[in-house]
Amino acid sequence: MSEPLISAESLVKTFDKLTVLGGTSFTLGEGEFVAVTGKSGVGKSTLLGVLGTLDPAFTGDLTINGVNVAEASSSELAELRREFMGFIFQDFHLLPNLSAIDNILLPAVFSGTDTGQVRADAAAILLRLGLRNDNTPTRFLSRGERQRVASARALVNNPRVLMADEPTASLDEESEENLFDMLDSLRKEKGFAIIAVLHSRKILSRADRVLELKEGVLHEKHA
Repeated sequence: MSEPLISAESLVKTFDKLTVLGGTSFTLGEGEFVAVTGKSGVGKSTLLGVLGTLDPAFTGDLTINGVNVAEASSSELAELRREFMGFIFQDFHLLPNLSAIDNILLPAVFSGTDTGQVRADAAAILLRLGLRNDNTPTRFLSRGERQRVASARALVNNPRVLMADEPTASLDEESEENLFDMLDSLRKEKGFAIIAVLHSRKILSRADRVLELKEGVLHEKHA
């Protein structure tokens, strides 16, 4: 069996005196779709922040793609995020005056990999997600369209892990299902893994595993 892409043991995260993660453990395998659920405010976004190395202030063991996060430098962690992970945020984090394709290409621009082939791949992902490739600023797009732009941006550097924090929270049921139809199709085609904070029962039923975060610890549930 291959080594997990992400392996966490006894993660503890506190804010002042409040314990959000209380010694939880987690693994993510190649190509796996893992959903995380739980009550509002329980710490699901915090968990993704720790697993995505966006929040280094934790204790416990965390290994990502063979890298011990506690021993890695800030530049090594930045490279890990850039080359190994893609992120879809709940509030999109798009630049509103840029077009969809220009927003999608931002990770490639920052990493110095903005080549003709990358632009062609970005345009293909954009079309795959059902969006037009024009110069319309993303501020004029619907929330569902902006979420698809954010999803395409997360995939442009061909990550091995896609992390999504309630990516469908503001979408209607049909838009939510359409987005995950496309993401799941791309996952199976390209082989990346997904860890996503979700609530929709229909989408949860698609996951390989469903984990509930409760009192700072992840508990396995039936998908």
